[in-house]
Amino acid sequence: MNENSTKCIFCKIAHKEMDVPLEFEDEQIVAFNDIKPAAPAHVLIVPKKHLSSANDLTGETALLVGRMIVTAKDIARKKGIYKKGYRLVLNCGEDGGQAVGHIHIHLIGGRKLAWPPG
Repeated sequence: MNENSTKCIFCKIAHKEMDVPLEFEDEQIVAFNDIKPAAPAHVLIVPKKHLSSANDLTGETALLVGRMIVTAKDIARKKGIYKKGYRLVLNCGEDGGQAVGHIHIHLIGGRKLAWPPG
C-alpha cells in the first residue's frame, strides 16, 4: 500500500484491517453496507486497489469500474431490488459529493428514488 492507502478507511476495510461485514469480496473488490444509508439498500462497492477518484482512472484501471458495476448488479439481484430498480452513483471530488478519497460506487435502492438526486 502507498502512503495514501495506509490512511484510507476503505483500504483498511478492503485489506481486513477493520472488521466490517462484507456483502461481497473477490480478488479485486469488496462491498459493504454504507454506515449512513440513503435507502433500505445502500451498499458501497470498493476496489482493493487505492485510486483516489474517477480522475485517477486510466485505460489500465478503467476495466475495474466495469467490474464494480457488474458486482453492483449482482448485489442488487441478491438484495431483491434488481427488477424494480436501483441507482448507481460514483461521486468525484468534493463538489461532486465524494466524502472518502477512494473511488467507490454507491448501490442505492429498495424504495422509489427521486430525480434530480441533489
